[in-house]
Amino acid sequence: MFKLDDNFLKDLGLGELPTEDKNKMLAHIYETLEMRVGMKLAEQMSDEQLDEFEAYVNKDDQEGALKWLETNFPDYKKVVAGELETLKAEIKSNADKIIAASGENATT
Repeated sequence: MFKLDDNFLKDLGLGELPTEDKNKMLAHIYETLEMRVGMKLAEQMSDEQLDEFEAYVNKDDQEGALKWLETNFPDYKKVVAGELETLKAEIKSNADKIIAASGENATT
């Protein structure tokens, strides 16, 4: 799949960020991706499927949730890849602003 790490941020033009900001950015990217993928998949789920999937999420059973997705939505990885590409394009187009904002926060 993909790896959210320093190299990922460098590819997006965010290699100059301070370590603390890199960690915050990686967490933000992960949360945003998770939310977008969840919303995209939820649009395709019946109410019953949504209830089943939410049961795994509410129990914080990531392994069970992944198995459920693989069984019920075998192409979910394509959804993840598509949303990741969209998110990467958004970040790349704003990389200069993100770095500038980071520099401003460091001086305040």
